[in-house]
Amino acid sequence: MRKFALLCSLAVWLTAPVFAQHKGEIPAGRMPASPPHYQPEYTFDTPVDAQAWTGQSAGLHVSFGTTDKLYFRTEVPVQQEAHSWEATGWRGERLNTQLLVWSPDTLRQVRFTVHNLANEKGQTISATEAQLHLVRYVLSNYPYGARDAVCGETPYKNGYLMPDRFETFDRFELPGKTARPVWLSLNVPAGAAPGLYTGTITVQTEKHTQELQVKIKVQAPVLPPPHEWQHRLDLWQNPWVVAWSNHIEPWSAEHKALLKKYLQLYADAGGKYITTYGVHSPWSDNSYMIEGGMIASIKQQNGSWAFDYKIFDEYVELAMSLGIDKAITVYTPVPWGNRFRYLDAATGNYVHETWAPGTADYKKYWHVFLTDLRAHLEKKGWFKKTYLGINENEMSQTLAAIKVVKEHSPQWRITYAGDWHPQLDTLLDDYCFLYGKESDDAAIQQRRKRGATTTYYVCCNPPYPNNFVFSPPIEGRWISWYSAARGYDGFLRWAYDAWPEDPMRDARFGSWPAGDCFLVYPGANSSIRFEKLREGIVDFEKLRILKQKAAASKDKNVQALWGALEQHLKTFAAEHNFKEGKITADVDKGKELIAELSDKL
Repeated sequence: MRKFALLCSLAVWLTAPVFAQHKGEIPAGRMPASPPHYQPEYTFDTPVDAQAWTGQSAGLHVSFGTTDKLYFRTEVPVQQEAHSWEATGWRGERLNTQLLVWSPDTLRQVRFTVHNLANEKGQTISATEAQLHLVRYVLSNYPYGARDAVCGETPYKNGYLMPDRFETFDRFELPGKTARPVWLSLNVPAGAAPGLYTGTITVQTEKHTQELQVKIKVQAPVLPPPHEWQHRLDLWQNPWVVAWSNHIEPWSAEHKALLKKYLQLYADAGGKYITTYGVHSPWSDNSYMIEGGMIASIKQQNGSWAFDYKIFDEYVELAMSLGIDKAITVYTPVPWGNRFRYLDAATGNYVHETWAPGTADYKKYWHVFLTDLRAHLEKKGWFKKTYLGINENEMSQTLAAIKVVKEHSPQWRITYAGDWHPQLDTLLDDYCFLYGKESDDAAIQQRRKRGATTTYYVCCNPPYPNNFVFSPPIEGRWISWYSAARGYDGFLRWAYDAWPEDPMRDARFGSWPAGDCFLVYPGANSSIRFEKLREGIVDFEKLRILKQKAAASKDKNVQALWGALEQHLKTFAAEHNFKEGKITADVDKGKELIAELSDKL
């Protein structure tokens, strides 16, 4: 028997296929798992409260929700349905709400029809002023409302699905035991007659229909178009990422046509700064697509320097054609790692140098470059609105670079993003503080008196307030109330569109908190975070306009209301705990005071 078993084993061994190692082979354990087809979003989440679905009747459930919080895919969004939406706004304002659809069973062909709104005189706001966007879920490396986000590795091992990305749609399917938020924006025409407008929204599926009520109070004041807003919004653009994400040649006609869509979205939010790059890869290659220089540096065969502004000019002119024309920032006299790249005309090779600020080679190059750049900017009529941008660099390097720039010409404008340093104050025309590392109010006021602007920013820190995909949306609106309370001129964020590999489904970017590096999505699609930021900027503009009108009014009620608003603003400057309910209530109270004062004026 033993011999027979041995012979059988030998026979199996001899007939079994023998696999040799092949070139390029990957072990099975390291093979990535691919889905059978592309998914528009991940669907691996499970409900925290699964029992809540058992209490839901079959069929369509629909409700208005708030834009100040997130609603999750596998959770019952609300216990009591709200079938009416009431809002108040100025003429020229955009009003937002969320529509929530859910069901314990699958619903097919869910679709919406917005009808005209009409006042008692028969005047209408056309349904075409309303836009609907499906809210898609993206992957986060932190849970909702996390207060421990850091710039390094997340302490969480699991992933979390967050509603954020907007997507146009005609209709959609709703799987059983899931919810779907739909974002509704209503643009109140600047020419609309003040008064109360009412209308309906019809929600349909294959088998169900629900009618929703809308009531909009249009107030008399007119919100200026975004180009006229004074809030200085600075979202750093990454044009090369747009080309990379769409697999097109950088700076081709197709690329510039796409850039126009992204810049239009930025312009519609009041964007003021044009992000340009005077050096190659200023941020030390820390993006999925390297940002190239918009101004090519060429060392000619005789040793002299030449500069090509073709890309720089095309991008600036494109942005300005859309109304983004208040400021141009050229990054940067202090690239990370002090790395500089130029083209050697004699060899046709790119040469990489390391020139620390203040060194002889640095001074020599920057004197030549700044002379040429200034001549070009003056020829284009852009010099007085151009800033040389420095970002979060060591103080010794920052001061050395500023010295070189100011020695070339004290007329150069410089913007700096980083912590508050008193020794930088009078050297900077535009100072952007990191939230929590700011100056006192007196320094901000002094800067305003001498014509300098002051803003603030958030990045991968602080954990709150912020614009991460897991941040409570109210924080995005709160940001501009804080700007108004502190006397800032606006807000900055890196970045606008520095996407990771698969931003349509996965908002994580290396070790940074999800959503840190972008606010809009491929396809020039907006997001909950971007729209909440815009809402806050509108509040900022309303406060500015009302302050001017109240100062000119002799009405005691108006003076009292403005006094109450000013007192309420102190709440935002003093905020430290950032409890979601508390800051939501603070913004709501501010909005109520604005609405009441708007009626009085």
